[in-house]
Amino acid sequence: MPLMSRLKRFGIDPYLMLLFATVLAAALVPAHDRVAEVLDGVSYWAVALLFFLYGAKLSTASIIAGVTNWRLQLGVLATTFLVFPLLGIGMAAVTAPLLGAAFAAGLIYVGCLPSTIQSAVAFTAVARGNVAGAVCAASISNLIGVVLAPLLVSLLMTTEGPVSINPDAVWKIAQQILLPFFIGQLARPLLIGFLDRYKSSVTLYDRGVILLIVYVAFSAGVSGGTFASAGPWVLAALAGVMALMLALAFGATILLGRGARLDRADRATLLFCGSTKSLATGLPMAGILFVGQDVAAILLPLMLYHLIQLVTCALISQRMAAAPEGAAA
Repeated sequence: MPLMSRLKRFGIDPYLMLLFATVLAAALVPAHDRVAEVLDGVSYWAVALLFFLYGAKLSTASIIAGVTNWRLQLGVLATTFLVFPLLGIGMAAVTAPLLGAAFAAGLIYVGCLPSTIQSAVAFTAVARGNVAGAVCAASISNLIGVVLAPLLVSLLMTTEGPVSINPDAVWKIAQQILLPFFIGQLARPLLIGFLDRYKSSVTLYDRGVILLIVYVAFSAGVSGGTFASAGPWVLAALAGVMALMLALAFGATILLGRGARLDRADRATLLFCGSTKSLATGLPMAGILFVGQDVAAILLPLMLYHLIQLVTCALISQRMAAAPEGAAA
């Protein structure tokens, strides 16, 4: 069996390997001074174009079809914007003495973010879940999250001390993310044919933008001494905390799905849309929300959570795919 096929069985794909490689590149060859400024500007416009493409790709019909499944949609929103923020607050309060204020703020930040789109839909499809419902749930989560996540962060985080919120953040996020998205929706009739023909190129651009943002953020952390000052034991403890957060999120979605009496397909959708957190939305948003602060330290919990969720959800989705059709999700 080829090496890549073996790695995929454990949830490790080329993109995950590139994420690790990007973090390593930032650690070994971080961007400094003028190069860092240029990459900052490039990443701003790259993210704006990315959300323009998201808007152009998203079918209005799929939103209408998915919205009618109100129990599933409310379940995803409740898990994402109610259960998760409570998890973030609780875990931040318990771990702050060990992890420090910036990492603890990162836990709250993870809790406030919307779900992923591509990953959640892909895992739902593998697990034989409700793909149309997943597209709708993840898309609505991100649309609402662009506005609600900054508001939750500003509400749950103190505005004094080591971490504070930039008061202009919501407007800047609207300019960089919401406005391009809605322009993309308006341009969808003109672009959908082009996007369908070059779907693989659009996906490569999507992944490339995330890798660029990761490199810029981690370069700042390396240059500022964030990771050197944290030490390996703190980083290991933080990884353990993020794994626990994911496990608790899985438990919450399972209980909620059973309580709402969702069928197997919808429970699978709730599991993946309700437990994942968007790196594509979270990285650029943090750069706006936490201007002039230790953004790399605040983002590290999100990076760890994202890597852990990719591996874990890949394993779970493959196991669900192999289960008998009538088995419980």
